[in-house]
Amino acid sequence: MLRLTKVFITAAVLALRLCGVAWAGPAEDADDAFARGDYMTALQLVRPLADQGNAVAQYHLGLLYDTGQGVPQDYAAAAAWYRKAADQGHSDAQFNLGLLYDNGQGAPQDHAAAAAWYRKAADQGDAEAQTNLGIAYATGQGVAQDYVLARMWLNLAAAQGDTSAGKARDVITTSMTPAEIAEAQRLASAWKPTRP
Repeated sequence: MLRLTKVFITAAVLALRLCGVAWAGPAEDADDAFARGDYMTALQLVRPLADQGNAVAQYHLGLLYDTGQGVPQDYAAAAAWYRKAADQGHSDAQFNLGLLYDNGQGAPQDHAAAAAWYRKAADQGDAEAQTNLGIAYATGQGVAQDYVLARMWLNLAAAQGDTSAGKARDVITTSMTPAEIAEAQRLASAWKPTRP
């Protein structure tokens, strides 16, 4: 599942908008174009920002290529733009890059690379990345199978309301000892998100 719901504008722009202060600029105009579904305009506004190294713009440009909105769908271009944003710590880009590696879109299928990108986003508190990482540990796909770590990541995602994580956690719990369950809970309780 792609990230289509994240807000494009920065918190400062949002705060100014909420206070009734008008601040027009390329980022706000691009956000408005995305909201209207005017992807061609969004593309024209986002590309210069992405070229200047703006991680949010790079993520959104990757999203346009990933979904084929405003440009022909191009998973390789999506992966390249996601990678630029992901390398700057953008958790949504890290998650989507993990999905591309998982599915072999825009890059050779590589479950270990997918798990590594999920881990970067999961470490920042991204619930979907935590779910995917937990499932990777449960199945041993891209990482060594480890039910304790699987349950830990699934616990964290479920605590944020991810119902699929709760269901997956319940399934693997039937294969765990009480000591393993307790260790997973201890790890989840001790976990703290990192900053990019």
